[in-house]
Amino acid sequence: MKKEKNKEKKRLKFSNFSIIIAFLFFIVLIIRLVHLSLSSEVDGINLQEFAKTRTTREIPLFAKRGNIYDGNGNILSQDVSSYTLIAYLDPRRTTNEKKPQHVVNKETTATVLAAILDMDYDSVMKYLSKENVYQTEFGPKGKGLNEITKDKILAANLPGIDFIETTKRYYPYGDFAAYLVGYAKTDEDGNTKGELGIEKKFDTELEGMDGYTIYQKDRNGYKIAGTSEITEEQIDGQSVYLTIDSNVQFFVEKALSKRTDEDSESMTVVVADAKTGKILAYATNPSFDPNKRDIKNYLDPVSGISFEPGSTMKIYTYMAALEAGVYDGKAKYKSGSFTTKDKTVISDWNNVGWGNITYDQGFIFSSNTAVVNIMDKYMDAETLRNYLTKLGFGSKTGIDVPMESSGKINFKYETEIFNAAFGQGIMTTPIQHIKALTAIANNGELLKPYVVEKIVDENDKVTYSNERTVLDNVASEETISYIKNLMWHTINDNNGAAHSYAIKGFDIIGKTGTAQIAKTNGKGYLSGDRNHNRSIALMFPKEDPKIIIYGVETYAPNTRTFASAIKEIVTNVSKYYNIYEEEKVAITTSQITLNNYLNKNVKEIEDNLKEQGTNVIKIGDGNKIIKQYPLANTKIIKGDKVYLVTNGTKKVMPNVLGYSKSEIDLLCKLLNIGLKYTGEGYVVSQSIKENEIINEESILEVTMELKF
Repeated sequence: MKKEKNKEKKRLKFSNFSIIIAFLFFIVLIIRLVHLSLSSEVDGINLQEFAKTRTTREIPLFAKRGNIYDGNGNILSQDVSSYTLIAYLDPRRTTNEKKPQHVVNKETTATVLAAILDMDYDSVMKYLSKENVYQTEFGPKGKGLNEITKDKILAANLPGIDFIETTKRYYPYGDFAAYLVGYAKTDEDGNTKGELGIEKKFDTELEGMDGYTIYQKDRNGYKIAGTSEITEEQIDGQSVYLTIDSNVQFFVEKALSKRTDEDSESMTVVVADAKTGKILAYATNPSFDPNKRDIKNYLDPVSGISFEPGSTMKIYTYMAALEAGVYDGKAKYKSGSFTTKDKTVISDWNNVGWGNITYDQGFIFSSNTAVVNIMDKYMDAETLRNYLTKLGFGSKTGIDVPMESSGKINFKYETEIFNAAFGQGIMTTPIQHIKALTAIANNGELLKPYVVEKIVDENDKVTYSNERTVLDNVASEETISYIKNLMWHTINDNNGAAHSYAIKGFDIIGKTGTAQIAKTNGKGYLSGDRNHNRSIALMFPKEDPKIIIYGVETYAPNTRTFASAIKEIVTNVSKYYNIYEEEKVAITTSQITLNNYLNKNVKEIEDNLKEQGTNVIKIGDGNKIIKQYPLANTKIIKGDKVYLVTNGTKKVMPNVLGYSKSEIDLLCKLLNIGLKYTGEGYVVSQSIKENEIINEESILEVTMELKF
């Protein structure tokens, strides 16, 4: 009986304990439910987002990045299909041995891919020999492949080889106006970002805005019938139209291609429409290919790098004196040298001067002591500083490019003031000089230079545009007429400092500049003939200028190469725009305007161009044209060369006898082969015979001689 009572007590205790445990569990459960209902996040998980993704699906709608066009409508930058090469390594993909779906013979596959991708065999085998992986990629050289490379790989019929299609930014004309156009880079997530030039400046406008579609899904991921769908359409990027005239840009780049490392470190030239401020050419050599991004200097030489300009600044010092009413061109001074109060000796460029000469002659001869005497006797530093500031020096022009330099026109002490008057100790950019020179071309009206014509959205609505803008009136007509005459004599007089830029029959006006290059520590200047910047400011015709050109070469010895390049540009541009009446009849009858030949049949275009009298150079044995040079809408003369690059892989060497250096440089670039040359002038012998098959490892050696 006693045992039964004890058992009963134990049962009651256990039951009571169980009830308490159950009650406590119930309380915990209630607390958990309250917590879940009141909290937006539990255990690091956003409950609303978790529930949403379990019942809905969101499909991204990607926006297309806008194009960049030149002033003739040629596409300079666009999105194209890009491919990443992959290889399936898992044998379980293959269900039919007659149709293998994985890499069967790794050795053969590696041999073929190594040749096409320009990789070494062992590197490819390393990727193909990975263990316990379903598929593999092939590193940087297996990404960003174009259609031609993809087709080569597909033609090899390799089992287990496939491609992932993406998009990438593509620049059809390579290094054409590269510093202006810039480049955009696509990251691993597929996001494209502008990093230089117009691509960077207008990145937001070009990239557009992605959209999405959201719908309710079942457990298999399919849309549930009868449910609503929410779609936010993507907004494609806007397109940017530049002012660049592809013909003028071609003339400039062709002329600058003559530069060698012995001539200078770099050459930069800007060409502008004198009446509007519109930039027609924006070029520098060396440049880079945005497709390869083989860039060494990320600062734009036209607008992002400032330099000491030298004697081109004498134009503005003389204008300041004329405007201040203190200039007497017939008054004389003693040239040669001038000693400042701090005992600094400032000499003329020839060290000895020209004796007692007039200030007009001082300009024509480019005498440093002329402007020093003007500053010492007639004009103070504040007058000069205010005038240079009025012209735009020391501040950004506002041109539509990123990272524009404002330069520097700080000068305080006597020697600094005198140096600034002839362009030493101050910093300027080529685009600032273009701006200042517009005042001379427009009877005193200072114009804003611009390089973007308009920006257009996907509905062809213009969202941004530029036009002729007068910023200020900085000089009287009398001052402009006087400075034009001085600039004319500087170019056209036999003893003028810029006579090497004269062209018979062309009434060019201009002024050259030579400036020593400062040491990196800021203490003094580098010595030696190569440690100079040499520049040229010119325009034509004299009475009513239509074209302005500003050019600068850095670390340049005193050679004729730069002057020759500038004269070639002047000649071609004047003919292109029919500026001189006596040339109109001669060129219009023999002028041909090229069309867009991309994706056209090679034979038809070749025959058509030959009928028009052009010299067609065909590259490759394909049937479609994938690149042309010169570009569409370029005007050429009968007999000029037209290069048609085809989609064929078999390339042969043409007869290059008689080619100039710029022509042989261009040809080898299009053929993608190396070039070695000896001598100067025109090709008289070639190492690779005419019609001989070439490949990317070929190197053409030519001998060049001058013809008289």
